Amino acid sequence: MDQTPTSLFDSYELDFRHIVDGIQEKLEASSSGEQRRAALRKVEIELDEADDIVSALEVEIQGIPQSIKAQYSTRLKKVKAELTRYKKLAKDVHAQQARSDLLARSGAGGSGSDDPYGEQSDRARLLVGTQSLEDSSRRLRDTQRIALETEDQGADILRTLRGQRETIETARDTLRSADSNIDRAHGTVKKMIRQMYKQRFILGAMTVFIICLVIVILYFKLVR
Repeated sequence: MDQTPTSLFDSYELDFRHIVDGIQEKLEASSSGEQRRAALRKVEIELDEADDIVSALEVEIQGIPQSIKAQYSTRLKKVKAELTRYKKLAKDVHAQQARSDLLARSGAGGSGSDDPYGEQSDRARLLVGTQSLEDSSRRLRDTQRIALETEDQGADILRTLRGQRETIETARDTLRSADSNIDRAHGTVKKMIRQMYKQRFILGAMTVFIICLVIVILYFKLVR
């Protein structure tokens, strides 16, 4: 199994590509009715999966070495842009499908009626349905905006934690270096103390020798 720092990023990106290809195929399909609605439900599920993969990519990029991180950051930005584009496309297709369903229901309800006000009633229902669809779209945009803000905050937290970890590692290396310097200084002091005792011993021996020599000289001079 590949254990390089970028292996998981590459694997997640490949999974993202497979999911996006499936989303594109479903959105561009020429189906209609219940088959079309089922395809759109699958698209929503796959968009959630793609969202999870993007979150995983944001986590993995934190561990990529700085020497190659720039190119992977560019790839991540492209993945995010592609996901945003397909989310917008899916929303537009949903809106088109909702309008088609609403018009179909309105046509079926008014086709057998002789009420002269039926057309106005259908128009009113259409306006209400359109307004409801716009409200749903607005709520969806707000939800997407909040989700993006949450993702950005999560990425900022991960970057902060990584910076703190690097600071701690740097401090730990500094402490290790200080401990090593202290050990060397301790050894140097021990050597200096031993040298000092050695010099004292030599100086004492020389003093005793000189005293003995002086005594011997005086003895010979006084005796003879």
